[in-house]
Formats: sequence, C-alpha cells, structure tokens
Amino acid sequence: MAHSESNAEAARDELERVLASSGFAHHERLSRFLRLVVERHLEGRDSDLKESVLGVEVFGRRPDYDPKQDSIVRTEAGRLRTRLAEYYAGEGSRNALVIELPKGGYTPVFRSAEPSVGTSVSRASRSRVVLALLLVVSAAAAGWWWLQRKGEPVVIAVLPLEDLSPNRSSDYFADGLTDEIIRNLSLIDGLAVRSRTSSFAVKGKRQNMHDLGNQLAVNYILDGSVLRDGQYLRVSTQLVRVRDDFPIWVGKFDRELTDVFAIQDEIALGIVNNLRLKLGRGRRRYDTNLEVYDLYLRARLPVQRGGGVGATASIGLFEKVVAKDPAFAPAYAGLAASYAIRSGFHNVDHPADELTRMRAAAEKAIQLDPLLAEAHDALGMVYAREGQWGQAEESFRRNRLRRSLKMTRLWFPKLTRGSDKPTR
Repeated sequence: MAHSESNAEAARDELERVLASSGFAHHERLSRFLRLVVERHLEGRDSDLKESVLGVEVFGRRPDYDPKQDSIVRTEAGRLRTRLAEYYAGEGSRNALVIELPKGGYTPVFRSAEPSVGTSVSRASRSRVVLALLLVVSAAAAGWWWLQRKGEPVVIAVLPLEDLSPNRSSDYFADGLTDEIIRNLSLIDGLAVRSRTSSFAVKGKRQNMHDLGNQLAVNYILDGSVLRDGQYLRVSTQLVRVRDDFPIWVGKFDRELTDVFAIQDEIALGIVNNLRLKLGRGRRRYDTNLEVYDLYLRARLPVQRGGGVGATASIGLFEKVVAKDPAFAPAYAGLAASYAIRSGFHNVDHPADELTRMRAAAEKAIQLDPLLAEAHDALGMVYAREGQWGQAEESFRRNRLRRSLKMTRLWFPKLTRGSDKPTR
C-alpha cells in the first residue's frame, strides 16, 4: 500500500512514541520487530514481511530458517500484539494514530484512534485489550477440561532441570529456569503446582516417575534438562503421566540463549494444550534482556543458601538488576525478601533505613505486577518483620501461601503476634 509523505511521517512519529514508552524502551527485540515491520511497510516492501524473512532479520536465525520447526516469530508476534494493546489502553490512549499488527500476518495497520471520554480508557480500548489477550491464548483455551468441571485441579510437579552444560557450570541457570517454569505454571487455571521446596527436595535423587509421583502426590511430572554452551541453549522436557509412567508431551528446544523467555512460554503452552487447561487471566510476561536475567538468577542463589551474609550478597546483586531494568518486578520482590530475611539476623550490619527499603521494594514489585505471587509474599514478609501479623497473613493468603507465615515466624522467632514494634 502506498503512503503519502505526510501519512508516512505521522506513522513514523507514532512509531517513535511507541518505542519510547515504558512497555518498549527496555525490550530491544520487540522494539526491533515493530520497527522493521513498520519501516518495511512504509517503504512498500510488504513482500519482506514473511515469517521466514523475519526469523532471519529480526531474530538472527540462519538463512535456512524453517518456521515449521521454530515458532519464534509467531510467539513474539503474539507478544507484540499484546504489548501494543496494553500501550494504547494506557500511555497511548490519547494518541491520534494507532499502530496494529492484525492476527494472521505481519503487515501493520495504521488507523485513527477512537475518541475517548475524560481520562478513562474507552470501552472500545478495553475491548481491544481483551481481544488481543484472547488471540494470544486462543489455541490454549479452546474449552473447559473435564477435571475442571469436577472442580478438581490437576496436580503437577516440576523436577529440577538437569544441568548438562560443560563442567556443570550452569547449575544456577538450570535451577533458575526451573523456578520460572514453576511460576508460569502456577498461573494456569485448574493446575496445582508443587512448591519449589517440594520439587527441589528430590534433586539428584533419580527414581522412576511412578514412585516420584506417589512421593510428591501429583498427577503429572515435568522432567527435563538444560544444555547451555556459549550463546547456544538446548532445553529438553517431557510431561509424564504418573499413573502409567507415560510421556504425554515432549518438548525439545534448540535456540539461541536470548530465546529463553519464549522457551518458558512454549513449555507452558505445551502443557496447557495437552491437559486441556486454560491460561490464567492476567498472566504477565517478563521481557528483560539476557544479561539482566542471568544476573537475576545469580542473585537468587545466596539468599536461598540462607544466613544474613547470603542475604546481604543477594541484596547487592538484586540492586544491580533493578538498576539495569527498573521494570523487572521479580527482582524487586527478591530484593524485598532478601532485606526481610537479613533483618532477622544479628550478626550483620543493618542500615538505619532497612525496613523502609524493604517495604519500598515490595510495593514497587506489586506496582509493576499486581499478580506476581512473589511480590505479595515479599510484602507479607515485610509486614511480619514489622510485627503486623494480620496484614502479613492477608498478604500470604492472597496467594495461598499460608506456609509462608509459619516459615516467617521461624525466621523471626523474637516477633510475637500482636507486637507493633519490629525487633532488631
């Protein structure tokens, strides 16, 4: 389609506004994807907007890239549509021009925005958001699964992914990826996921799946391995039905390391499709770069190993993460939890404003992602550290984390129910 010079200029101006927004500014790959499809369309080169071409030019695939074997373009296009819908429902709600990427293709569409009333998002804008989200998950949410009708959740455990990297140098990465998969699956309606504590209790203790399933009291087990070698990543997974030790789904992903987020999504979608589940509403996709993500996984290790010194080390690393990506909610949750855990130890130095920093980090995590379980867990720890047990319990129960209250009392034994003052 030919565009007049003035129309093309308006479209490019709108493109720059979108790319400068908070939803795109820290997400290089989505920004590169949007810029390329818009520029090619404005140049009259719609023939370049093919999946095979985009895989090579946007996502660095080899010239023989086969979209049938690698769905990276389709996956990222779904994320791009969702991100655009979120932008025009929020920051861009008053923009005169709207950029859309219609479902089923990669040629962008420019249209005039519908008038809005006051400062609220219009009903049409909300409808666009809902439509975009439905399009992303339509393949996974085709119908209600039979157990849901009975009101019984499917219970699943994610075993720690085995590190197959040279010299086992990426064990922290495999453990971190396991944690991310557990978090993603916990947002799927009708799926009850065993906690990290339960899953990691069997790390390195290989048994047959039937015995493991009985030990963990689950219907299904997700097992797998990770091979990380330079910029190359191979993730192999299988979903095993416990009752007959039958693998109902196998996922193998040979990708560049930068595709780790797409792999997490595809694992979740594979399980959703095979168990006839549906994705939970409000599922949030984190889109930080690989350097930040790797640092985030490293930051989790010291505090998981316990002690005030470990928590101090984690605080320093989490602070580096949020400095590099101020929009990465899980890092703020980890920072708040690390502060809370460290505050219960007497053999470390405590800054005078420790509780203030702790609360600020927890509240920032919730502000960025109100549905992030770790954020509410961290806020519950803050309340507990301040001796506000009623509020702590409310935060923990919000995410069905009742065990956290018991654990927190173990961490802070000098705190008593009803106390209004935190103890050092």
